[in-house]
Amino acid sequence: MKMHGSHGAPGGGAGTASTVHPSVAPARAALPETDAPLWAIIFAGGIGSRFWPVSTPSRPKPLLRLVSEQPLLVDTVLRLAPVIPPDRVLVLTSRDIAPAIREALATVPEMNILVEPRPLGTAAALAWGAQEVARRAGPHTMCVAMHADLAVGFPEEFHRVLRRAGAVAEREDALVAVGVRPTRVEPAFGYIRPGEPGQADVALADGGVCEVAAFVEKPSEAEAMLHIAAGALWHAGILVGTATGLLSQLDDKTVELRDGFDALRAGQLPAFVGSIRSVSIERGLLERGPRLLVIPGDFEWDDVGTWASLRRARSLDDNGNGVVGTAHFVDADSNIVHGESGVVVLYGVSKMLVVNLPGLTFVTPLDRAIDLKPLLDALPGSMRINPTGGAT
Repeated sequence: MKMHGSHGAPGGGAGTASTVHPSVAPARAALPETDAPLWAIIFAGGIGSRFWPVSTPSRPKPLLRLVSEQPLLVDTVLRLAPVIPPDRVLVLTSRDIAPAIREALATVPEMNILVEPRPLGTAAALAWGAQEVARRAGPHTMCVAMHADLAVGFPEEFHRVLRRAGAVAEREDALVAVGVRPTRVEPAFGYIRPGEPGQADVALADGGVCEVAAFVEKPSEAEAMLHIAAGALWHAGILVGTATGLLSQLDDKTVELRDGFDALRAGQLPAFVGSIRSVSIERGLLERGPRLLVIPGDFEWDDVGTWASLRRARSLDDNGNGVVGTAHFVDADSNIVHGESGVVVLYGVSKMLVVNLPGLTFVTPLDRAIDLKPLLDALPGSMRINPTGGAT
């Protein structure tokens, strides 16, 4: 994700990271946009162990200030507000972090925080959210389903893409995914292979629509290279469709949920939860060939999935260092500092992660920060859950 701006002079200085939205968005042809009310279904479950030691049960990943001065989930709700106000936002979250989520989202009605009785997987969470939208606003209400941990620039273009996706989903009676042009080989993402164009007079590169020929979730690095060479787009984690369209496709394709749909439609959530198996939207629906279209998203985008991703999502100084808190860099480049206690000084190092909390400092090369599971498996359980030893 291309970021602009700097904090501190080259070779040294202190700074606070923020998301910078460039003022000049990409030019786009005038394409139809829906004027129907949109609802949002946001997935915000889980503590986020890949952001240890900052993420804890009392401060889960959706509530971390990783990209801007606002928590990820609050950023998401604020970003949507010009097209989807908070009273039309549903947040799906887990029981262990629900109190913290409720406290952070003062603008979202409490009845819009849907708390999973157990981890359901995003496919079941989508079904529950779509059924709630259908019940509250009608079965043909347009829904935008997305994750809470996305970094997005060009907000006006982002809003236009959501309205365009709504218009396409409405016109074609299909689900619409938002695709982003790859900037690197990234095995951790989903890949959308465009097929036949849906608009003969507007190319995909100009904002047109394509049928999806195939969806591949988390391919190997070699497979990802082949998909990119064939013109595949990254899946931006954004899916648009009517409430009934989402439910119909899930019922048809996601066998893990099939035994629970009658209970869900009848409003019997415990019976639904007891009848289903956990599966993701990507594995349980998109890879199984639903009627799926793709439109391009030319807003800046990245998935805030690991500490290493913050070098793309945060604003950087002239030497490529990203900072939350206060840090000084001398002959240091391409580092990430997340400081909540005192001052961090880096001298003569490159591509390092430093997380400084009261009572704990964590240091590792950024390339090792992609997967912290081996580290967490080696630590005592108390440190994994409550690394600084304070109250949770």
